[in-house]
Amino acid sequence: MPPAFRPSRRRALATATAALGLLLSSSLTACDGAQDTPSEGPIRLSIFWWGGEKRAELTERALQLYSSRHPEVTFQVTWQGNTGYYDRLSSQAAGGNPPDLFQIDDNYLTEYAERGIVLDLTEHVRQNRLDLTGLPPSLSQYGQVAGRTMAVAAAENTPGLIYNKSLLRRLNLPEPRIGMEYDEFVEWATQVTDATDGKVAGTMDPSADYKALWLWLRSQGKELYRGRQLGFTEADMTRWFDLWRDARSDRATPSAVVTAEANSGDVTRQLVATGKAATSFMWSNQLPELQKLTQDELGVVTYPGAPKAQWARASMYWAAFRGSRHPETVVDVINFLVNDVEAGQILGTERGLSANLDVRSYVEDTLTDQSMKLTAAFETSMVDRFGPAPTPPPRGHAKVRALLISVAESAQSGRATSKEAARAFVSEANASLAAGG
Repeated sequence: MPPAFRPSRRRALATATAALGLLLSSSLTACDGAQDTPSEGPIRLSIFWWGGEKRAELTERALQLYSSRHPEVTFQVTWQGNTGYYDRLSSQAAGGNPPDLFQIDDNYLTEYAERGIVLDLTEHVRQNRLDLTGLPPSLSQYGQVAGRTMAVAAAENTPGLIYNKSLLRRLNLPEPRIGMEYDEFVEWATQVTDATDGKVAGTMDPSADYKALWLWLRSQGKELYRGRQLGFTEADMTRWFDLWRDARSDRATPSAVVTAEANSGDVTRQLVATGKAATSFMWSNQLPELQKLTQDELGVVTYPGAPKAQWARASMYWAAFRGSRHPETVVDVINFLVNDVEAGQILGTERGLSANLDVRSYVEDTLTDQSMKLTAAFETSMVDRFGPAPTPPPRGHAKVRALLISVAESAQSGRATSKEAARAFVSEANASLAAGG
């Protein structure tokens, strides 16, 4: 049986169990929520997340493991699908009774931090009650808002360029590689289109993909956001649209009609899976799902540009309610879910790759799906190549993403020039961000 925590970094299980009573009876000098009171007796924590039945089954098993070690702690579990999740969470927050522990993503972390809903975890990290030393630096950093740790990654993910290995073998063409510059990538994609006589485009047109735009900006030392406004200019946005206008002219990408099929991000409609393009700009952990949709073998590399433009992104976070009556216990549960090997083995890769690298190594050894093994190997190989994480997006990010799709499609179809599309996007996005989304 592997150790519960990394020996050089984690608390030993016996120490953790003994320390819990001390944590419950001690006071925090800088805690946002009410303090645990040992005289209350049994502790029941509410926990809420989105996901399917498999996620629910695995999460409940992990929580049962925690309760088996800490019998005084039990859980009131609630979960649902993604649709309507934030509406329900927002209603609970408005009523002053959010769950003690809940799942959140980077679309809403900044908003919930600024509204004072989530517990500030900074002191817990500083005093090692919440251990983030086993996470890639950019992954722990991506849980910070205004320099304060407001959530912890439940798992890791990063953008991945998914490509058709089998097609490239048939065409006797090289595979895309890490670190390709964008001009080089477009030239490569044009060769693929030409080699298939236009039947398969070399690449998806990612001009509507906020991930691709963000990493393109970061490869030039800029960011998608700077506070509550865009972190780049109209001229930058025009160059972005020009890049993909020229790629369309060179037939590196398919027509606007074909591209529009995939702009929503629906995995089943991605062109690398439907056979209409040799590459798609996706999340790396979507490789297994895409692989199920095609007989061809797929591979994954980074998006074009400098690898350091990418960072270890939280696929989702665990966050605690600021007003929880049991903040120290909630923090200990987060610490357990992120750092405990047995918990990590139970949770597997359902939310993404384990945030803790040592836990991940144990989980990787148990993987049987070849596509997931490839995804895990890719993510792990990138750990030392990731750049620093940006600040999580500001409130209004979801609207900016939707706006980008709308404006990019106007450029893709020729209804607007690059400059017109860029002007509309920058103006409307900044106005939305200034208004708080």
